[in-house]
Amino acid sequence: MRVNVLGALEVVAEGRPVRPGGVRLRALLIRLALEPDRTVSVQALTEALWPDGDVDEPRHALQSLVSRLRRVLPAVLCTEPAGYRLEAEVDAIAFERLAREGRAVLHAGRPHDAVGVLDEALALWRGEPLADVADLPFARAAAVCLEELRLGAVEDRAEAGLAIGEPPVMEEIRALIARHPLRERLRILLVGTLAAKGRTAEALAAFADYRRLIVDELGADPGPELRELHLRLLRDEPARRRGNLPVALTGLVGRDDDRGRVAERLDRARLVTLVGPGGVGKTRLATAVVGHLAEPAWLVELASVRDPRDVPHAVAASLGLPASPDAMDRIVEVLRDAVVILDNCEHVLEAAAALAERLLGRCAGLRVLATSREALGLPGEAVYTVAPLDEVAAVWLFTERARAARPDFAPSGQVAEICRRLDGLPLAIELAAARLRSMPLETLASELDLIAGRSASARHRSLRAVVAWSWDLLTGDEQVAAMRLAVFPASFTVEAAEHAGVPGHILAGLADKSLLQLLGNRYRMLETIRSFGRDRLAATGLLDAAQAAHAAYYLALAERAEPELRGPGQLSWLPRLEAEREHFAAAFGQAPLRFGAALGMFWAIHGDHGEAVDRLGEALRTPGSADIRLQAEAAYLLNAVLAGRLAEAVEVPAAAPAGPVAAFVAALVALASGETERGVAALEPYWDVEDAWTRAMLRLARSFLHEAVGDAAHRDIEAAAVAFREAGERWGLMVSLLSLAFDRAVNGDTEAALAMVEEADECGRDLGAHDDQRVWLAMVRMYAGDLPGAGRHLDGLADTAMARVCRAELARWAGDRAEAARLLDHGDGGLPVRLLRQASAGFLALENGDHDAAAAWFSAARDSAVAMPDPPMLAHVAVGLADLLHRRGAVDKAAELLGAAAVLRGGPCPRHPDVVRLTRALNRQLPALTREEALAAVSIV
Repeated sequence: MRVNVLGALEVVAEGRPVRPGGVRLRALLIRLALEPDRTVSVQALTEALWPDGDVDEPRHALQSLVSRLRRVLPAVLCTEPAGYRLEAEVDAIAFERLAREGRAVLHAGRPHDAVGVLDEALALWRGEPLADVADLPFARAAAVCLEELRLGAVEDRAEAGLAIGEPPVMEEIRALIARHPLRERLRILLVGTLAAKGRTAEALAAFADYRRLIVDELGADPGPELRELHLRLLRDEPARRRGNLPVALTGLVGRDDDRGRVAERLDRARLVTLVGPGGVGKTRLATAVVGHLAEPAWLVELASVRDPRDVPHAVAASLGLPASPDAMDRIVEVLRDAVVILDNCEHVLEAAAALAERLLGRCAGLRVLATSREALGLPGEAVYTVAPLDEVAAVWLFTERARAARPDFAPSGQVAEICRRLDGLPLAIELAAARLRSMPLETLASELDLIAGRSASARHRSLRAVVAWSWDLLTGDEQVAAMRLAVFPASFTVEAAEHAGVPGHILAGLADKSLLQLLGNRYRMLETIRSFGRDRLAATGLLDAAQAAHAAYYLALAERAEPELRGPGQLSWLPRLEAEREHFAAAFGQAPLRFGAALGMFWAIHGDHGEAVDRLGEALRTPGSADIRLQAEAAYLLNAVLAGRLAEAVEVPAAAPAGPVAAFVAALVALASGETERGVAALEPYWDVEDAWTRAMLRLARSFLHEAVGDAAHRDIEAAAVAFREAGERWGLMVSLLSLAFDRAVNGDTEAALAMVEEADECGRDLGAHDDQRVWLAMVRMYAGDLPGAGRHLDGLADTAMARVCRAELARWAGDRAEAARLLDHGDGGLPVRLLRQASAGFLALENGDHDAAAAWFSAARDSAVAMPDPPMLAHVAVGLADLLHRRGAVDKAAELLGAAAVLRGGPCPRHPDVVRLTRALNRQLPALTREEALAAVSIV
């Protein structure tokens, strides 16, 4: 029986709801439920039900209530010598257990796992606790305790989210503070959340507000933890994330020697690979070893990765990082002094090996522990073979798991025989022991039908035989459900499972039988079981249909989300889509064009524009309706502009259908082919379209065209920003503000530029965007001449390719050419970042007196700028070319190029250090140029 009291009373017995009538009867049930499976004395019950003594014969009245309750719940209410006992599951008790477990996991340094446990705990709440008997003293006291536990769990959940890079919702924290103004932990979470969002000034103000409050109210100072956080903010010290290792629900049995030997190898070698057959316990051993290390520890599960190209994305996702062009830089920043488990590498061996080699080469403090069925084959790799358990350890493991399934289990000689037939494989042993919930040991031993023989693959076949045996013990409905779920490559929601025809109660049953794992509010199938289920699907001819159903659900989800991404719904839909990236990747091939059209904006917002161009280019080579193709073309062109790959877009045909989307496509195709006037003309008929977001995108497109023909692009950007605000769309507003900020900076309006970039930065943080927006803030300060301010904005950022270029520029201007050279020593990043790096390397070569190297760098940068095309970037290169010519004595030509740079960027940029230095030297020679003359001047150098 299940009793729910975290809200109005709910009772479920034998799968049916039961509704005890009468307040006193409900009060009796609730009082017993608060101590399930324990005897509650008659005195305690009568005092709880009649606290004022307003009944003449309390014992007789209690007996009458007990009789009535027993008629409703005959099987669970027990009479004991000293009182009464209720045998039931109670949500309040489950909540207390989960809340304490979540806190313990959090304090053990495992915030990622704490999130799942605490989410499960908080999901049990449905309203005010003990609402049916709130006027009784026992209920009031219990409700206060439960509310305190709930508040602590909410705080723990917020702290765990903050630790894994998922800050709590600010409004929720502020609402709790309003109810509990003196609760210091809430203030710690508020300050920490503001700091995590980059709102340091607000975080410091929040600390000051609290300090004033407690001085006024209590005459005391904030506690040491909050004071330490305040000090870190003053020092601008970012907190380090501690990892995502799951907390094991059970102990590691029979692997003490293995654990010590692997730890020794990991002390001596930076790359250790555990090899062995499936089910031998490689992952469990790896997490046990790494879990005792002092460094931040991360688990990257590669089992669900199908395309080797997705291996870096799987790593980024495991670290809680969004997909972006600088994903590798962000990974490097998180793993700089950490240890990472690359789990299940065998099916993407080359990609996993390449990634491990790259990470180890860039992270001097990183150690990698890989699990695979074969070695990665890298120099310096230490390989450790994980063998099956010996007989003693195997029997011990079976006995431990059997007692978890059935506490009264007593081992016999049959256990050793079962373990021998299972070849000592831990996963096989655990699956077999779990069956003791439903059968005696003798039945298990007689029904265990393993494949005979001991060839090289016998252990693996034995594991599959146990899976098959466990599978055969499922009901017909459960088998069908497990097969349908086998096409899900990663964890999934209940909603997704129900769409696949698997109801919630069957999900729970599969989890009870160890065929599914429950991770927070999502389910996950073990890879061995998934592989078995897919084989069954294929054998029955149902694999294609199951994959089609899986793809249909996720396509519907993506198409439902797509319009929401054009407005305020971005903030709620982006994390939901992010959680399903592996499913989108797996299903993409079922309907590439429709997935591309639906996800194109999602990819644009998340910043991995180069990959989006590749995916959408692939999608556009497949058939589909004209409307869907048009939407995919628009997404392709938008991402191509953002990736600096618009030159490739000339292959996209100009859209034939009429309408604003077709006009957007036609405009960007015209931009790619240099026919800007035609592009502007295509947009004109739709200039006043009613939808604000569409209007904003059309103005954004015309700003690109105006930039190419020399008109006042900033007016289009201003109009786009206004329309994006009207639509409630944060990403487009962020892009518009960044562009406007640059325009203000190059024209000397520093104050306005910085205000715009600060707002853009806030938009980016709300969206979970990558750090490039903060780098742009630093770049605007550079163009404004505020070099110390630019340095402050770069402090604490991930070591991305774009951030390294900015830091290199600051180092060069400070005279530290060696540091600048070190920062430019990597060539990662997309075309825009590559261009900036090439130009920066050119300026550094000039500082070193190497004019030939500078000419080569600037020539490469000019080609990159022309390929984008991007006049402001071309202007940046023109300054470098002008500097080169000036140093070579070609003063007139240098002056012409410096003037061309001002024309191309749309302003004189009066405070940029390189521009200031050259302008002072060449001021008298600067000519007045048209835009066409400026473009020609740069192109012929």
